[in-house]
Amino acid sequence: MNTAISIRLPKQLASQLDSIAKETERPRSFIIQKALESYIENFADFQIALDRLHDKGDEVVSANEMREPLGL
Repeated sequence: MNTAISIRLPKQLASQLDSIAKETERPRSFIIQKALESYIENFADFQIALDRLHDKGDEVVSANEMREPLGL
């Protein structure tokens, strides 16, 4: 089941959204949904990276140590 959400966008952003929707022949809601899905996925990855960065118990591996097992 879908949920309707109302948002306000600056005119320039709305214009860019309309251009992309027209170019891709997709509704604005489809473009917004895909953009939000991408943002949430990237945010989750970013949060995991931050959590690992601040975890004192997480071992730090150098680039050289990573290359060895890969034969690089």
